Amino acid sequence: MSATSQGDVKISINERSIATIEFSHPMSNSLPGKVLSKLAHSIKIAGFDDNIKVIILKSAGDRVFCAGASFEELSSIEDLDTGKAFFSGFANVINAARKCPKLIIGRVQGKAVGGGVGMASAVDYCFATKFAAVKLSELALGIGPFVVGPAVARKTGLSAMSTMAINATKWYSAEWAKNVGLYADVFESTQEMDTNIEELTNRLASSNPAAMKQLKKVMWEGTEDWDQLLLERAAISGKLVLSDFSKNAINALKKK
Repeated sequence: MSATSQGDVKISINERSIATIEFSHPMSNSLPGKVLSKLAHSIKIAGFDDNIKVIILKSAGDRVFCAGASFEELSSIEDLDTGKAFFSGFANVINAARKCPKLIIGRVQGKAVGGGVGMASAVDYCFATKFAAVKLSELALGIGPFVVGPAVARKTGLSAMSTMAINATKWYSAEWAKNVGLYADVFESTQEMDTNIEELTNRLASSNPAAMKQLKKVMWEGTEDWDQLLLERAAISGKLVLSDFSKNAINALKKK
C-alpha cells in the first residue's frame, strides 16, 4: 500500500457530548490528500452535529503530532492543477476549523512541522507537551508556508511566523511557541496535558452553546476572505512544487 493511500481519521463522541477527531498516518502522521479531505469533512460534520458541544483535535502516537505534507504525494505532483488541489487540502482543513461553530481544542503531544503547525494554529485553544517543538520547513523544500501562513500569523503575529518561515530548518521549542501565542499551555507529560484537556472540555460542555458559538464567531472576525485567499495561496505552492529546486529538495529528504 502506498503512503498516499494510508492514514485515517476517526471521530468519537463521549457521554458529555465531547467529540474527539483523531488523524493518523504511519509516516509520522504526515498528511496526504486523502487524510486532509477526511479531516476537513470530519470537522464539518462535527460542527453541525447538535449532539456535540465541543471538539478535541488530536493525532495518534506519542512524540509526533504531525509531520506536515506527505513527501510521497509532493514528489508525485506533475502539473499545476494537481499541485493546487493538494495544497487546497490544507486550505480546506483550516477553513473547516475556522467556520466550525463549535470550539476546537488542540492536543499537540509532539513535534509539528509545516502543515502540522497550521493545524495547531487553526484550533481555538491549543494544549501541548514540552516535546511539541515546531518548524515551518517549507522554504527548505523550495516552497513556502503560503497556505498555513495566515492561520499561523493570526495566532503568533506576523513577526513570529516570519521568523519560523525564514529560518526554515530550525526547531522552535514548545515554550517558545507558547510565548508567541501558538500554545495556551505546555505540560511536562502527555498525562498531565490530557488531564487538563479533560477538565477544560468538561467545563465547556456545560457552558452555553449559543455563547460559545458567538465567541467563536467573534474570535475569527477578519478572516471572512480566507475561502478565496487560501485557495490563491494553494495555487502559489502548487506552482512552486513543480520546480526542479523543490523536486530535488523533496527527493533528498525522502532518501534520509
